Amino acid sequence: MKEEFFIKQFKNRFIGDDGAVINLRKIENGKWKINNKQLVVASDSFFEDIHFKREWFGLDEISYKASLVNISDIIVMNAKPKYALINIGFPKNLSLKDIELLADGFKKAAEEYNYEIIGGDTIKNEKIAISMTFIGESKKPIFRKAKLNEFVAYTGNLGNVKRDLYTLLRGGKISKNSKFVKPKLRDDFFYRASRYITAACDISDGLFKELERISNISKIGFEFFKKFDRTVGCSGEEYEILFTFPKKNLKAIENISKITRTPITVFAKTKRGKYKNICPENHF
Repeated sequence: MKEEFFIKQFKNRFIGDDGAVINLRKIENGKWKINNKQLVVASDSFFEDIHFKREWFGLDEISYKASLVNISDIIVMNAKPKYALINIGFPKNLSLKDIELLADGFKKAAEEYNYEIIGGDTIKNEKIAISMTFIGESKKPIFRKAKLNEFVAYTGNLGNVKRDLYTLLRGGKISKNSKFVKPKLRDDFFYRASRYITAACDISDGLFKELERISNISKIGFEFFKKFDRTVGCSGEEYEILFTFPKKNLKAIENISKITRTPITVFAKTKRGKYKNICPENHF
C-alpha cells in the first residue's frame, strides 16, 4: 500500500503509533534529566470529498469532528491535549459567516477538552481542507506494542458508522447523534483504566486494520472468542479504543467500565503468530 510505503521512507523511532512521544529534558544541578511529563504530538487531516461531503455536515460540525479525530489520537496515547495548530484551506465561496461557523467548531472542542489553539496557517483552496497538529502531555504514554497471552478488547459498539456512511452515500439522512457526525471519545474510561492497559490505539481504519497494526508492531497473532462480520470489522472512523491488558486486570477494567458507563467487549487473546487484515484499504 502506498501509505505504508511512504511511511517506510522515514526511518524514525517516533513514527508508527497514534502520536510521537518526545522526552522532555531539564537541567538540574548542571545535568540533563528527563522531565516527569512527556510530549505527545499527533497530526491528522480532514478533507472535503475524502472524509466528508459538505452537504452531510454543518460547517461547525466539520471543524468539531476534525478536532475530535485528532484528540482521539492524543487520548489513546494516555495524554491530555494542551495545544493545537490548525492549517486550513478555504474555498473562495465561503462567506465570512461560514468561516465564523468553522471557527465555532474548533473553539467548542478546545473548550470541552481544555486546550489552547496557538496558531497554524490558512490558504485558498478549491475545497475545505483541514490539517491539525496537537501537542499533549503524558506521565506514562501507552503504545501499540502488546504482549503475549493478554486479553484484547474494544470500547463501545462497532458497525454503525459504516452503515451510516452507506446511508449518506445513497442520499439518505442519518441522526445528528451518529458517531459518524460526532465521534464518542472514551477519555474518562481510558484515563482511569490506563494503569491496567498494555497497548492501545483508536479504531480509525476499522477493527481488523487496527488489529493488523498491533500484530505487526508486537509480532503477535490473536485467538478470537467471537466472530465479527465485515460490517463490524471493516467499519472505519469509529474512534472507539482497541486495547490489550493482562488477564489479571480484567476485574479492574470491568469495574471502570461500569463506573464510566463505557461498554467494553473482550473478544480475543494474544498468541504467537501474525494477523492479516481482510478489509479493503481505505487509503489510496
